Amino acid sequence: MAQDAAAASPGFARAAESAPPAAPVKAKRSPRRFLLPLIVLGALAWSARYGNYYLTEGRYLVSTDDAYVGASTVIVSPKIAGYVAQVLVRNNQQVHSGDLLARIDPGDYQLAVDAATAKVATQDAAIVRIGKQIDAQHATVQQAEAQVGSARASAESAAADQQRASLEFERAQKLAQTSFGSQQHLEQATADARRTVAAGAGAASALASAKAQTAFANANVDVLQSQKTEAERARAELTNVVERAERDLSFAEIRAPFDGTVGNKSIEVGQFLQPGARLLAIVSRDKVYVDANFKETQLAAIQPGQKVDVLVDALGGESVEGVVRSVAPASGSQFSLLPPDNATGNFTKIVQRVTVRIGFDAEAIRAHVLRPGLSVVATIRTRDEAKPRPTLLGALGVESFNLEKMRVQIASALGLVKGQP
Repeated sequence: MAQDAAAASPGFARAAESAPPAAPVKAKRSPRRFLLPLIVLGALAWSARYGNYYLTEGRYLVSTDDAYVGASTVIVSPKIAGYVAQVLVRNNQQVHSGDLLARIDPGDYQLAVDAATAKVATQDAAIVRIGKQIDAQHATVQQAEAQVGSARASAESAAADQQRASLEFERAQKLAQTSFGSQQHLEQATADARRTVAAGAGAASALASAKAQTAFANANVDVLQSQKTEAERARAELTNVVERAERDLSFAEIRAPFDGTVGNKSIEVGQFLQPGARLLAIVSRDKVYVDANFKETQLAAIQPGQKVDVLVDALGGESVEGVVRSVAPASGSQFSLLPPDNATGNFTKIVQRVTVRIGFDAEAIRAHVLRPGLSVVATIRTRDEAKPRPTLLGALGVESFNLEKMRVQIASALGLVKGQP
């Protein structure tokens, strides 16, 4: 109450009027006044930078994450049956073309080679025997031909004797008729004539026999020659048996078909193998590629020879440069076991994918470990790198930009240049 009374007094009022006024309190500035413009300027700068990148580079990039690393892989299998005698490799081991991977017990196949070789040797002996028989038969032919000559000479001699005896008989007969010759001489001439006739017949028979012997000997030569030809062909068949046995024996050693890495090994010593059994896989180290499945809407600008950036997760996001090798002739669905048939029922359009094969040069393969089955992100640069890189103005349709010319045009439009309306 006392204070209220003092405040109401005139002295207190004058003191209050004479007191200096209090200083005004400054209002605190909000950081939003600075932060919001910075955010707007940053967004504009990022948009301008991204827009420049997209118009000059980004719109020429075609990318997909449906891509996987592949490599030439072969499943090694035996061609012959047998027990495994030795295994010389292990999983993840590097091998070279021709390296020995495993060995099958070669005992049975070595015996087959020995038996076939012995049969060839026996056939060789038979061929030699027939050859000697042919030589002997040629001698027989020569002997028969000599006998033919001798028989022919004997026949000719008998014919001469027969002619002489016949003439002698005629003379003796004439003398006997005229009583100038004796009866004894006539009888002797008659006997000589008959004897020479018989001798001539015998000589002719001997000549015919000699000729028959010669023909028989020549026929035997032809038979023996045919036997030799047959034996030689039989030897050729046996030689094929030997080669096949040796080939089977060579398959007892299982070797690497090319340079690569061993994987998925399932062969052990003592295991009995059947032809075609799965033993192990060899993955090539040099023939590595990427199959990227691009949408059909992305294929328009893809051509073989274009550069590709392959982002590999297994390499810590490192990018490997590749090249488009080829584009598949059809979409993946066409190569499936049951291709789709959209000719019946309701239809819903589904974007198909086409495989693009991406290859790498030898240096890139040596510098990076690309394992088959790894997933990657493939980005193809579809811009023609032989042409100059496009600029922002070119992307916007402005081929050339002359600042001075534009200033003059603006000044002319505003009437600031003399001589211009």
